[in-house]
Formats: sequence, structure tokens, C-alpha cells
Amino acid sequence: MRALRCVLIVVAALAVGASVGDPRTAVAALPPGNAVAQWNRIAEDTVVGSGAFQNEGLVYMAYVSAAVYDAVVAIEGRYEPYGVAVELRTDASPEAAAVEAAYRSLVHYFPAQAGALGSLYAEGLGQIPDGPAKSVGQAVGLLAATHVIGLRTGDGRLTPIGVTSPFPTLPEGPGVWRLTPPFAAPQTPWVASVRPFILERADQFRPPAPPSLQSRKWAREFKTIKAYGAATGSARTDDQTAVARFWSANVIRQYNRLAREIADSRRLGLVDTARLAAMVNVIGADAQIAVMAAKYHYLFWRPVTAIDPSAVTSDGFGPVPGYEDGNPATAEQSGWRPLLTTPNHPEYPAAHGSITSAMADVFSHFLGTSRIDLSIAGFDPAGPAGNLNAVRHFRRASDLRDEIVDARIWAGLHYRFSGAAGVDLGRVVARYDLERAFQLAD
Repeated sequence: MRALRCVLIVVAALAVGASVGDPRTAVAALPPGNAVAQWNRIAEDTVVGSGAFQNEGLVYMAYVSAAVYDAVVAIEGRYEPYGVAVELRTDASPEAAAVEAAYRSLVHYFPAQAGALGSLYAEGLGQIPDGPAKSVGQAVGLLAATHVIGLRTGDGRLTPIGVTSPFPTLPEGPGVWRLTPPFAAPQTPWVASVRPFILERADQFRPPAPPSLQSRKWAREFKTIKAYGAATGSARTDDQTAVARFWSANVIRQYNRLAREIADSRRLGLVDTARLAAMVNVIGADAQIAVMAAKYHYLFWRPVTAIDPSAVTSDGFGPVPGYEDGNPATAEQSGWRPLLTTPNHPEYPAAHGSITSAMADVFSHFLGTSRIDLSIAGFDPAGPAGNLNAVRHFRRASDLRDEIVDARIWAGLHYRFSGAAGVDLGRVVARYDLERAFQLAD
């Protein structure tokens, strides 16, 4: 109780400072939904707006979601906390706890956004009646955020946002990853070394190596992606092209939006909304940490490098032009380019396969059925950049997994074996995490 009183004093002082703000700050506008859903969207906007790559962005989303979940669980109970248990306070406002936990987490990791976040914080608290329940709820939220921040300190996260890092390389040769057009620096190799949130190790479920370049499987899949993944002259149908572009949307926005839609359509309370958001982001972060650890271990080349060795420029990773695979059953093609721009990290296994497969398990687990019957928003090429104006419906979790594998082939980004390995990795990571976290309390 003494510790809680101290936190209450700190909360009161911080709240005054945050509510004053800068008179030039624009009036805040809270998103729709309950307090957890509102701050999930605020966190999403903050993380994506920072320019974070999707894999590192999920790490930041996990920080915030875990803190909000622990704060609400400390008041409403029902589930085991993610981190250090905060003293159960049934006399506290869970709304105030959620607002406080999200706000304190976000300003810790994104201090440059303190002004905009402070305006939203003041508006959010202003909707909660003053009194002891509000003050105690704020104290609980601050404690939850402080615990998660402390737990994750020194976890391997690097700053600033989007920074690259050194990584072990392989001897140059056919099959070894090279930078791809437009030759951006390697994307966040350090994510492979981030301490997972629930997994024991990033390489705990490392997939087997990709197939030999002399194998029939390699030749078959080389030919498939060459035919179906090309930007021009492809064997794709118009519908397949639309599917490939649909899955170019930001996965942080796709799956957090879906979580909020589920919360709204099923009228979930705060604790179940917080649990779903934490499952999406914590398990999503583990899936991406695991996939990046595998990518930078195998360092397998992308289709554009394998199909067109002349696509390679002076990148410091080998000769120019690049290597041919040496397989007489394949034929390289100068000038071949994929439908979508190749991400600047290694090919195997597929990151989209991993995150989407993990989310298929998360939503199946949360809904209690593999017949998820969910509509997911994605990119519509007829709309503006970054839009989520297209919608696709998935009756079963397996339908979602199957489509993401096909979509990345049609996009020209991943061989089928890479998509399948990503799907398998995401599934096993999600099932491991779900057996150990977000469980009903005894």
C-alpha cells in the first residue's frame, strides 16, 4: 500500500504536467471503441507513423499491448498477467489503467511524440469521472508500464528506428543473399537477436535448410516464380495480381484493425479486448523475431537475384554480376523483375507467411474455432498509398495460410518452399506462446 500511495502521488504530478501541454497543440481526437481499443489504434498510428519496419514495429506494439493487458488484468482479473503481476485492485478504474499504461509506454519509447500523445491522454482521462477509482487505476497503469519497460530493458532493441546492423555473412556464391533493387541497406538484422517475449530463444524452432540448388524441387519452384511473379509478361490472372497487391499492406495495421473489429462486433469488455490485442502483438513479435533469426542464419537469395544475376550491383557482398545457380534445368532471364519491390532482407523463410500463420492461430484460439469466418482489410491498388480499402473474407484459418503462400509467389518475392516454411514457423511459434501466456487465472 505504501508503494501504491507513492505511485498515486507520481501519477497526480505527471497528470498535471501532461494536461497543460502546448497551447499550439491541435485538439486531440480519440479513435472509436473502448479505452483499450482507442489506445491500440493510437499505438498503431504512433508506431507505423514512426517509420518503423514491420518486424521492429511489432516489437514496439508488443511493449504497449503487454503493459495495457497487465494493467487491466490487475483490476478485472480472469487471466494470468504477461509480466510481473500488479497488485489486484478491484476498486480501480480499468479505463484509467489502460489509458495510463498505454500513454506511459508510448512516451517512453517515442518521446518525440509526447505532445500529441499528451493531448490524447488528457482527453482520454477527461472522459473518466474523477475520484479514487480513477486515481488508483492510473497508479495501476503506471506500475504495469514500468514493469514491462523494466522487463524489456536490454532486450536487444536498437535505435533509432529503422537502423541496420552488422550480421554474420556466408562465403559468396550461388544461393547466397545479395542486396536487391533498389539496394537499400539490410533491414533490421538486429531483430534476429532481440530477446523473444515468450519463446525461450529466437532460433528455438528454426526451420530446416532450403532445398539444394541442384534439386528438382529448386528447379520446379524457380520456374514457377519466374512465370507467375514477373512484373511484366506474367502468367498471373488479374485476380491473382490483386491478391498479391492486397498483401502488400502493413501487417501491423491489418491485424490490429482486425482485433479491434472483433472487439467491436462481439462487444468485448476491456479485459478481453486487451487480451486479444496483446496476443496479436506479443505473439506477432515473437513470430517476426523467429523468422528474422532464420533469415539471417540461412541468408538465402531472393528470386530477382536468382533469375537475373545482372540485377546485382556493387553491394559489398560479392561480384557483379551475381551468380547463376548452375542447375541445367533452370534458365536465367536478364531484366526479370518481381511484381512488388523486394524487401531488403533475406528470402527464407517468408516473413509474411510467419506472421499471417501466427495470426491465423491467434484468432482461431481466441474465437475457439478454426472456422474463423473473418474479413481482413488490405491494399487496394485503386486507392491511395498505404490504404486498407480492399477486403477479403476467410472462412477457415487454413484458407488464410494458403493464400499468403500463393500471394507471395504471385508478387515475385518468395518461392513456395519459403512461404510454406514461414507458415510452419508461425504456427509452431503461436502454439508454443499460446500454451504459456494469456491463460485463464487459477
